[in-house]
Amino acid sequence: MKKLPYKTKTTSGDIIDIKFELHDETADPVHVSNLITAILTTIDREISLMGDVSNGDVLQGVSMALAIRTHIILAPIETTSGLTKNLLNDALNSLTKATTILAPSGRA
Repeated sequence: MKKLPYKTKTTSGDIIDIKFELHDETADPVHVSNLITAILTTIDREISLMGDVSNGDVLQGVSMALAIRTHIILAPIETTSGLTKNLLNDALNSLTKATTILAPSGRA
């Protein structure tokens, strides 16, 4: 199975390095990577504008947006829902092998 290496820096300065498993029918891994970056950048920007937002609210909003995007696809909901669940499960399973480098904290 093909992998998509992805590295991101959190707003707190931590670096997360993940190797996502790609679906066999992935058309363009570069597009997938660019979408991840665009989505994370947009979420961070919106949170900075809204102020104190709970992680639960962020996850709920992202989940609901994913559900809407799943429904937009012109195919039976059983098909798109099943695919979405499988893709999300694969992405979450990739986190078990992710590496996180914590940003330095405190004073020297």
